[in-house]
Formats: sequence, structure tokens, C-alpha cells
Amino acid sequence: MPEIWDESYDFSSQSYDANRLSDESYSEKLRIEPIYESFVCPLTKQVMHDPVTIENGHTYERKAIEKWFKECKDSGRKPVCPLTLKELNSTDLNPSIALRHTIEEWTQRNEASKLDNASRSLGPGSSESDIVLSLDYVVKICQKNGMNKHAVRNADLIPMIAEKLKNSSRKVRCKALQTLCVVAEDDDDNKAVLAVGDTVRTIVKFLSHDHSQERKEAVSLLFELSKSESLCEKIGGVNGAILILVGLVSSKTESVSTVEKAEKILENLEKDKKSVRLMAENGRLRPLLTQLLEGGSFSIRHIVFGSGSAEIQLSMAAYLGELVLSNDVKTFVAQTAGSALVDVMSSGSMQSREAALKALNQISSHEASAKILIEAGILPPLIKDLFAVGINQLPMRLKEVSATVLANIVASGAGFESIPLGPDHQTLVSEDVVHNLLHLISNTGPATQCKLLQVFVGLTSSSTTVLNIVSAIKSSGAVISLIQFIETPQRDIRMASIKLLHNISPYMGQELSDALQGTAGQLNSLIRVISENNGIIEEQAAAIGILAELPERDLALTRRLLAEETFPMIISKVLKIRHGDIRGNRFVTPYLDGLVRVLSQITYLLEVNSGVRVLAQEHNLASLFTDLLQTNGMDKVQMVSAMALEILSKQSKTLTKMPEFPKPGLCASIFPCFSKQPDVIGLCRIHRGCCSVKDSFCLLEGKAVEKLIACLDHNNEKVVEASLAALCTLLDDGLNIEQGVLVLCEAEGIRPIFDVLLESRTDVLRWRAVWAVERILRTEDIALGISDDQNVGTALVEAFRHGDPQTRQIAERALKLVDKLPNFSAIYPKAGG
Repeated sequence: MPEIWDESYDFSSQSYDANRLSDESYSEKLRIEPIYESFVCPLTKQVMHDPVTIENGHTYERKAIEKWFKECKDSGRKPVCPLTLKELNSTDLNPSIALRHTIEEWTQRNEASKLDNASRSLGPGSSESDIVLSLDYVVKICQKNGMNKHAVRNADLIPMIAEKLKNSSRKVRCKALQTLCVVAEDDDDNKAVLAVGDTVRTIVKFLSHDHSQERKEAVSLLFELSKSESLCEKIGGVNGAILILVGLVSSKTESVSTVEKAEKILENLEKDKKSVRLMAENGRLRPLLTQLLEGGSFSIRHIVFGSGSAEIQLSMAAYLGELVLSNDVKTFVAQTAGSALVDVMSSGSMQSREAALKALNQISSHEASAKILIEAGILPPLIKDLFAVGINQLPMRLKEVSATVLANIVASGAGFESIPLGPDHQTLVSEDVVHNLLHLISNTGPATQCKLLQVFVGLTSSSTTVLNIVSAIKSSGAVISLIQFIETPQRDIRMASIKLLHNISPYMGQELSDALQGTAGQLNSLIRVISENNGIIEEQAAAIGILAELPERDLALTRRLLAEETFPMIISKVLKIRHGDIRGNRFVTPYLDGLVRVLSQITYLLEVNSGVRVLAQEHNLASLFTDLLQTNGMDKVQMVSAMALEILSKQSKTLTKMPEFPKPGLCASIFPCFSKQPDVIGLCRIHRGCCSVKDSFCLLEGKAVEKLIACLDHNNEKVVEASLAALCTLLDDGLNIEQGVLVLCEAEGIRPIFDVLLESRTDVLRWRAVWAVERILRTEDIALGISDDQNVGTALVEAFRHGDPQTRQIAERALKLVDKLPNFSAIYPKAGG
């Protein structure tokens, strides 16, 4: 029975037998009274709290002897004395009042003495073991009796224990954290002591320590402290506390108990409004949304009519508008609170509408969340706010926010063009609505102007809405007012207007060209943007894109650009990009594309403006465009470069310097053999004169032939058309066509030209290819070799059958050269022959 009892019965107090020797040495050291044997229960081996005496005079702890007698009864045996094992006639228990009082007095004296000694051991200079032993004692007496926590506080031990959090020993620090947790448990007065000074800050620091045990103990302590509402603000106010706790909650490596307690700490901190804001800043947004939507037992709609929670709700809504949220969080907020915020924006007080608008501004800037807000019905109240006048209109600062939200919604790419804005079923792209937005741009402040321009940037960026906007701009005559923003000193407004003009330029090229030429200021401002030397930014790419989309044969505009010395600047920019002097970014490609397209427009003035020819020669444009043929991945650059080379090459006829031979003398008139012109070395085989790529734009001298031939294999038929057209200039009338064919043959260009004919991807390509093939087939050897090529013959027959009259006529001549059609001119003699 004693053995069974020892295993089954356990008390939290110190075991007398197990620790007797150590207690005696400890008592001696601390100068406290030793444990008297009569104080110890024979069953529990621990000091008795409620001693009772049985009939044979032996004394035991009441609970222990009661359990003993119960086990005797349960086993069917008569009650016996645990010490003597003799049967007892009675199980009556007589309280030993005198002994109990004696034990209580002894306990009080010893505990007071131990507390005094613990205080000394917690002072400076104590060893690690003494400190840990003292902290152990504090834990035990506090767990033994809650009243002892007051004694610990009255002995001023709490600040001393807190000081041990800064001890160099990890063991001491962990024990101090554990001790403070026990001392503070369910004791608000002790928690108040811990709130003084920087103890809470020190505890929070342990959350980021590498040692897991320190983190675990610190979390347990903070959880206990967070049960006090006054301490919640203290904990949340420690820099980084909320962030660390949020990180612990989402940790995959911390223990389950640590994660759970960290979660409970954050739940307790939700009582503090500032902590709720900090949680929101660190991605834990649900508490803020809960207060926003519920406000205790109220709905957010109570903001409209007023309620006890309205102040908190307004505060949370306003703060939501100040937060920088991740995209995932924006979507979450839109799903959770989007409809409620839209309702408040529609019918709330001015103060609540402002808070709701600012919150919607934050969450609408992400595509997914913007689409959710559209479904929640945000568009009608937004437009209503923007257009409202009179006593119900929003102040200008809020109209700016409304315009910003609308810009965000439009930029999301959602299908909003069919959403009715009111009972008249007008939509955002209806002509009247667009007219009103354009009117508002001209009658509002710079900040709102910028946002409204961004709205139009979004509307014109979509292929489904751009035509509606272009039509409304044309009908309202707003082009002039829109291009005026190019001159504005506000960079964001200027950039938005340039992006808008770039978007509509493919559909309003002539209107924009006329407007830009109407005054000097806007065109000059646009050129200044393009020429800025601050890297390549989106604004520059859009600005040059506007000029690139204007009619390429608008010679008046080209002359204006020439007068503004735009082309030398463009040439310089292109060369810098090609040489790597301007570092690449995502806007380099559209910027270079625009530069080259605008530069190519100068070639249309070659025949009518000698200054352009000089400019092209000085800057060696033929060589530059030849180099640009190899700009892979930029179809328009390759296409306009080939087109420019075609125009330049046509000028070679007149620019080639023909050799000057001496006039025939007397001998030549008598002897014809002396009249033969001498051979001149170095003449161009095609142009029969002195050519160069720089001065006469000769494709052969510029080594452009091979590069143009390479472009004939391009996937883009427009590039193929332009390249073939440039090559055809080598076969023009007035040139040495036979040598031109030979040049193509040497460059392995004959077969690619035939392949273009065989593919016949477009009518233009068919005509170009038939023209070139007919010239090539004038060379008898080539015609003889092709006569047996069934594919080429079939392609020529198809061109003859299905081409336009001009193509059919050329195809007919080609078919005669390969004997597919009879040459009747060889049968019948010419008239007068």
C-alpha cells in the first residue's frame, strides 16, 4: 500500500524526503528554520497544510489520509493506520489546530526570510545558480498561494526579476521570463508594476531572439500581460511588436503552442485602436474590417444615421484610406467591405463619404479588386459625384479622389462599357458622358485634371472603347484643348495628356497634325520632351509615338519638324541607342520605333527640298537605315527603314557622278577606232558612275542588298513588301538592269524573290514580285533555267488570271519570256519595217 500510494498521489509542493539534504543546506545558507519532522505528513512526505489526527494518535494531511481510507474501503479491507498497519475501529479525523497554527507561523517566518534572501540573491554580484534558485522559489510560493504574489510585489521583487531579463545568462533570462509570467498571472496589480519603465519593450525583444525557449517564454508572458486592457496599448506601442507577432502567427517552424498564444495576443490587442491600425499595416486586416463593418453590434450603414460606434467606424474607414496595401489584401478588402463602402459613398454624410472614398481609392488600384467594385455598383455614384453641382456637390479635394478611383476602375480593363450609369441607360463611353468629362477637364483644378486625363488614357487603351472616345472627341472639338496640356508645367498632367494623344493618334492623325501646326508652342513642347536626356521614360516614348502616327506624307508638318531641327536630334538619339550609349529599359523599343518612323518621313522631301538631301548626306542616312534593317523583333523599324531605302535609292540616278571623258579629237573624226571611250575603274555596275552610300545613297555601295534580301523571309508581309520595293530600285528603267539582276544573283536573291511570287501573300506583294520577276527573266540564262520550273510558271499564270490590269500586263510579258505565251511581235513585222 505505501508503494502504491507514493506513485499515485502527488503534490506540487517540495518533497521532504527527496529534497531533505538539499533543503537543509539551502536553509543553512539562507538562515531559515529547518523543516521539523512533525510538520511532514508520513504519506505525502510534504509539509502539512491541514493536519488531522486518527484514533491511534498519528497525524496526517487530511486529503492524504482521506484518500488512504477510501482506498482501503474500495479494496474491501478494514481501515488500518498507514504507519503501523494495525486495524482501526474508527476513521474519525480530529483537526490538529495547534499544529496547523504552528506550521503556518513557521511557514510565514520562513517565507519572509526566503523572500528577503531571494531579494539579496537577485542583487548584483550573485551567481547564476543563486539567481535561478531564488527565481525558482518565487515561482513555487506564487503557485502555492496566490496571496504570496502580493508579498512578492510588496518586497519589490518584480523590478528585480525584470532586471534579470538583461542578464548575460540565457538560463537566467528564461527563468526570469517564466517567473514574471507566474507572478503576473491573474494579478492586475503585478501587471501594472511590469508596465512601468521599459520592461514590456524588453520582453518584446525576446520575440525575435534566435533561442526558441526564450521566444516561447516571452510569448507566454506577453499573452498573460495582454489580458490587461491597459497593457495592450503598451505592448502594441513597442516598435515592431505587431509585425513580429503577425510573423509568429504565420510561422511554419514555431511550436503550435507558441503560434496559438501569439494569435491570442493579437486578438487581445484588438482592444487597442492603434494596434488594430498597426495590424492592418502589417497585413492583418481582418480586425480593422471587423470594426469597420460591425462596430460592435452595428453595421457600417449606421455611419449614415449616426451611432455609438460611428466614430470608430469612421476612424477605421479613414485609416483604411491611408494604408499601403498589397494586391492580395486589396482584393480581400474589396470582397469583404466593397459593397458597404460603395453604399456609404452613395448616401452617407459628407464626412463618411470622404472616408469611404479614400478607402475605395486604395483598394481600387488593383485590377482584381477594381472588378469587384464594379460589380458592387461603384460606377453610377462615382459619375454622379463628379458631375454634381450645387449644394450636393463634393468639395474639390474629394472630386479629385473620385476621379482617381474612376481612373483606377478604367485602368483595370474590366468590361464596364455596358454598365448603365442611370435610368437613361447611358454608359461611361456614351457621347454625352464623354462630353461632360471633357468639359470637366477644362473646368477643374490641376490635380483633378490629371486624374480625368488618366481616365481617358484608360478608355483609349482598350480596343473596345477607343473608337467611342475618338468619336466623342471629334464631335466635341476637344482636340485643341487636349493638346494644350502638352505645355503645362505639371509633369504628371503633361504625361497623361501625351499618353492620351498617343492612344488616339492612329485614329485622328490629320486632326492632331493640323492642331499641332496651328500654334508653335505645343509642337515645340512635344519635341522638347522627346529630346530630354534623362534616360528613356514612358512620356518620351509616347511623345515620339504621336509624331510617328501622324500622316507620313504631311509635308507641311515635316517642314515644321525640319525647321525645328528635330531630325538631327532624332538621328543622334537613334545612334546612341544603337551604340549602347542609352541604356535599355522597357520603353526603348517603342521609343526607337517612333524615332525611326519619324526620321523616315524626311525622305518624302528629298525631291523638293535640297536641304533635306544635304542633311541625309551629312548624316549618312542610307547607311543608318541599312543598319536598322537588322533590328530584329521591331517590324515597323525594319519596314520603314526599307521604305526609306527605296526612296533614297531612287535618288541615286540623279546623284551618281558620271565620269567626264575628253572630247574626241581630229584623229577620232578620221579614224573611228579612236573615238571609243576609255574604261574607267571603280564605276558602279548599276548606275554606271561614281557612287557612294553617303552621297548618292547607292544600295550596292552601302551593302544593303544582302540585308534587304534577308528581309524577304520575314513573317510580316509589310516588311517583305518594303524590302522587295527597295530591291526593285536596282532594276528600274534607265539603269543597267542586266547588272542589277547579276547583283541580285550574286547576293543569292533570285530564289527568295521567286518564293515571294509563289507565296503571293498579298496583292501588293504579288504585283511587286511579278514586276521583279519579269525584269529578272529578261536575262536569257535565267529565263532558260526557269522555263522548266512548273511552280514559277503557275504563279505567273495565276497572276495573269487574277491580278489587276497592271499586274496582268506585266505577268503576260514574263510568261512570254519563259515561252508560256507566244510572242506575236516576233511573227508580225513592225509597222514601217
